[in-house]
Amino acid sequence: MTLPTISIPEIPLPIEIPELVHPAIVHFVIAIPIVVLLLELYNLVVKRRSISLFSLFLLVIVAVAMFVAYLTGGIDGKATWDILSMEGQADLKEHKLLGIYLVYASLGLVIFKLLFMAIRKTIGRVIFIFILGGFIAVTLNQGKEGGELVYKYGANNEVVVELKDDIADAEDDNDGDDATAKLQNALDKLQTKYDELLEKSKEVTEEESSSEEETSTSEENTSN
Repeated sequence: MTLPTISIPEIPLPIEIPELVHPAIVHFVIAIPIVVLLLELYNLVVKRRSISLFSLFLLVIVAVAMFVAYLTGGIDGKATWDILSMEGQADLKEHKLLGIYLVYASLGLVIFKLLFMAIRKTIGRVIFIFILGGFIAVTLNQGKEGGELVYKYGANNEVVVELKDDIADAEDDNDGDDATAKLQNALDKLQTKYDELLEKSKEVTEEESSSEEETSTSEENTSN
């Protein structure tokens, strides 16, 4: 289902936001609501106002972090736009739009929390927990989509950027031999990166196998 297009008014910032800050921010955006959910579930039993106030404080942090995630995501999105395929660009647009919705939703969470704190009824806490659960589900899905932009389409991936630049240089070169050499160089870089990842994967597999063998030997010695 396509979401209606909405926007956030542009706010001039006193500082320049560097690239690749977005991944660090979104970890907070994803983790903190889960902590709040656990606190809210616990508070259904103990019913302490101090816990409720702490949850409210964390939700304010979520709202601020969500807005910062939107700003940093915009920076990273602009940086990677030109290297993405048409499909990747379409997914990036959807990712940005859902991010805008999540900014407003995080503000809505703070408002709902204040409302249900004023009501002071158990049913209000339960309703808020369901609302928070829905917010967390959408946030986790947003994180998954962001991961696909990186691993599926190569967004903000240095190796992909270098490879596409080399291919573009080769396509623009009028000298056939030179173009072939540049294209081969790009493929060699990709093969080198693949070999490095394959080697690391083998090392991890060997370590896991060795650990399993040691555990099995230890269990046999204990049984004997």
